[in-house]
Amino acid sequence: MGITDFFSDLLSSVSFVQEVQAEAPADDNEESSDSSEEGNDEEGGEDKQEGEEEGGEDGEEEGEEEEEEEEEEEEEEPVDPKPRLEEECARSAQCQGYKHHFDECVERVTQQEENPDHKGPKENCVEEFFHLQHCATQCAAPKLFKQLK
Repeated sequence: MGITDFFSDLLSSVSFVQEVQAEAPADDNEESSDSSEEGNDEEGGEDKQEGEEEGGEDGEEEGEEEEEEEEEEEEEEPVDPKPRLEEECARSAQCQGYKHHFDECVERVTQQEENPDHKGPKENCVEEFFHLQHCATQCAAPKLFKQLK
């Protein structure tokens, strides 16, 4: 057994793609589909009874597991303060210049998009946005670390 066989076996055992199974072709006759539906109902009833008998024993265990899952879901995760701090810093006096440049750029780009006759260079505000985000992140970092200590 070579290394390639090992990896191919490993890959086949960890399948990320589910096998797709084709269903039976649809019948053109309505009568045959009606009769097959009636037959499925009868068979389904038997399966339900068997499932109830088997499920009765495991029902208590499943109920306990569901209660534990609900308790875990009820525990609230702490709210991440970083986005709030960055937003406050972006509006602060420290980043006011970057915010002003970004807002002006957004207005220019919006006007260019609304005006179909505009023949100037196409502009985006990526650079201004990154300057604003950098300023907000630099401002929020010390505040965030103080809260985390």
